[in-house]
Amino acid sequence: MLRLGVILEALTGKPAPNAPQVITDAVVDSRLAIPGCLFVAIKGEKADGHDFVGDAFERGASVALVERPVEGEWTFLDLRRPEKVALPAELKTPLCLQVRDSVAALQQVAAHWRRQQEVRVIGITGSVGKSTTKELIADVLRQRYRTVKNPGNLNNEIGLPLSLLKLTGGHERAVLEMGFYVPGEIALLCEIAQPQVGVVTNISHVHMERAGSLEAIVKGKGELLEALPPAPEGVAILNHDEPLVRGMAGRTKARVFYYGLSPQADLWADEIEGLGLEGVRFVLHFGEEALHVRVPLLGRHSVHTALRAAAVGLVEGLTWQEIIRGLQSSHTQLRLVAVQGPGGALILDDTYNAAPPSTLAALNLLDDLEGRRIAVLGDMLELGAFEERGHRMVGVRAADVVDELICVGPRARWIADEALRAGLDPDKVTCVEDSQQAIDLLMGRLGQGDVVLVKGSRGMRMDRIVAALEERA
Repeated sequence: MLRLGVILEALTGKPAPNAPQVITDAVVDSRLAIPGCLFVAIKGEKADGHDFVGDAFERGASVALVERPVEGEWTFLDLRRPEKVALPAELKTPLCLQVRDSVAALQQVAAHWRRQQEVRVIGITGSVGKSTTKELIADVLRQRYRTVKNPGNLNNEIGLPLSLLKLTGGHERAVLEMGFYVPGEIALLCEIAQPQVGVVTNISHVHMERAGSLEAIVKGKGELLEALPPAPEGVAILNHDEPLVRGMAGRTKARVFYYGLSPQADLWADEIEGLGLEGVRFVLHFGEEALHVRVPLLGRHSVHTALRAAAVGLVEGLTWQEIIRGLQSSHTQLRLVAVQGPGGALILDDTYNAAPPSTLAALNLLDDLEGRRIAVLGDMLELGAFEERGHRMVGVRAADVVDELICVGPRARWIADEALRAGLDPDKVTCVEDSQQAIDLLMGRLGQGDVVLVKGSRGMRMDRIVAALEERA
């Protein structure tokens, strides 16, 4: 159990036996504060956490990390020069700890706490599929081990340390998604988390606008592999089907375990059958073993997610019975969900975000379903120089799948153009400027047997389309 004394020792390098107060959680949003928690005041672009320290304490927080003094009736301790700090014999809460950089201090505390735990950490990175992979791996591992994972998508320099502070002495495995925007970011996360197992899902042009190039994305994702300990303790689990991921094997001293759809992989699958909304069926191969598996994940692309989770299960010593039970009992479907729309239509809500690989996967799922297939596709953002090509790739596939295509936003016009070029009837293609126009277009036109895929980047607010259609159901 995390205690105040551990925080003080992490920030000063000095034992603090007279600070036994239990820290129940760590938050950066005062609205999430609970009794006994640590509140980290961070100055952001839109709000300054220092303005909410009082609110956090009123909700029960016992300690706050701050960069400057804040007004209030609470104990204050300046830790900006740790070598000169003399810890008092008794510390009363609420307590403000002043540090030079609250984010860096949070990371320092998390790294210190992680090193005190006897836990194996599984790190996950890749361009798409990280969150679903994290959830499914955790579902498999908890069949034997007490497991903790990042809540939601807390996968950055703030979210990952917050997740690590949830560790207790009873946890045996930690499954941590690691996001990437700029080179060096994953290296920092690994320095904090110290993973022994690294999983790479895939590499695509997602976030290339910020990363700068595909080469920078490959380099950044590979930082996870470079951070792994040598074999046998360290294991790198790589997607054999993707040359850019397969080529990362040379960047690690860990044991390499490949998964994919080829017999050349250590763990592979074939005889894949999409069952629409009933999941997917396939055969798993490992050595001389072949297992027929059905999992409740949507889309044939989910086989790769299942392969990753099974691979982690194998390297962590689980039996096939435990692995299959974890795969089949999972309710993991973070991104795409099916909801009822007007007139009995089925709406596939995949509005969390969008990139070419995930949009192609969603179209493949749509292709598995019966009925009039309608795709409402919005702009895919942050693709950088790959922007036009990525949208046009989606347009080619859409032409093969859909009966009607609605494109939302200026970039989505490339989807429409390429779908028309690929032979989709011009009467079945419509371009609109925003989500409200798409709503107006769809209302009154949907009925029983229609299946509508709605997908686009978060900035396009495609979720408004789903909400409006659900409201009319």
